Amino acid sequence: MEQRQLEYLVTLAEERHFTRAAERCRVSQSGLSAGIRRLEQELDAKLFERTTRSVEPTAAALALLPHAREILAQTTAARDAVVRASHQLAGSLRVGAEQCLGAVDVNLLLERFHRRYPAVDIQFVQAGSNQLVDQVAVSELDVAFVASADAHPAMAVDELARLPLVLLVPPGHPLAEQPPARWKDLQGADFVDFRPAWALRTINDGAFERHGVERQVRCSVDDVHTLLDLVLRGLGVAIVPQHVASKPQARGLVTLPVPAGAPEWIVSTLVARTAPLAPRLLEILDEERAETEAA
Repeated sequence: MEQRQLEYLVTLAEERHFTRAAERCRVSQSGLSAGIRRLEQELDAKLFERTTRSVEPTAAALALLPHAREILAQTTAARDAVVRASHQLAGSLRVGAEQCLGAVDVNLLLERFHRRYPAVDIQFVQAGSNQLVDQVAVSELDVAFVASADAHPAMAVDELARLPLVLLVPPGHPLAEQPPARWKDLQGADFVDFRPAWALRTINDGAFERHGVERQVRCSVDDVHTLLDLVLRGLGVAIVPQHVASKPQARGLVTLPVPAGAPEWIVSTLVARTAPLAPRLLEILDEERAETEAA
């Protein structure tokens, strides 16, 4: 059994959904499925009952889960213990992130950083990407995880992932019956979107402007789950990154492709030029990315 296979097992058992589990593990759905199949073959036991509607762990999986969690916890603790013994760090790390980026689990990253460097104080800010870019540029933040940030001389930029955008509409909406093939097909639709500090609002405004289409943002919000709830309640439609459409709160909404020429959701890491503890956080992020690529 490989560590990555055990991570797949635990995550799938918690999510009961291949797409959401793959997003959490930052691996393709086919890669996660293949890892589970290899584990089943190695153990000669079926671990999940799969239907078109659900994924349920079998008795064999439930028996394996506590041991898998213990192995994963011990592996992380062992690595962190070695680093703590070798690098006694103290000080403060200031981190920012936009909500629900999809390409990085910031809370998990901060958890691993704290375990490895328990004497470091962590200041965590959640805000829109445009605001976070400005804060990194003036060294108010050491590291920020943002969407679609441009390069800036005061910071280093590392792209993490590119994700497509999709259109979410409530059931019964005219666009659900006749999906938009062209940008002008969205003319006249009411939209729910984020306030201008958020990256998605900038991306969407720019896309409509480039295609010469005027749109009406009838409701502006500061929270992903609020946006999904308002679309479900019929206040408008929304263009969001694909991973947002996979959230449980989006169940019941109709997901449609965005017309050709849509921009991508680009997730990046920004690092201030003078941020002495930032490389330690990025080391852990690189470890996670390497594990994902090796799986």
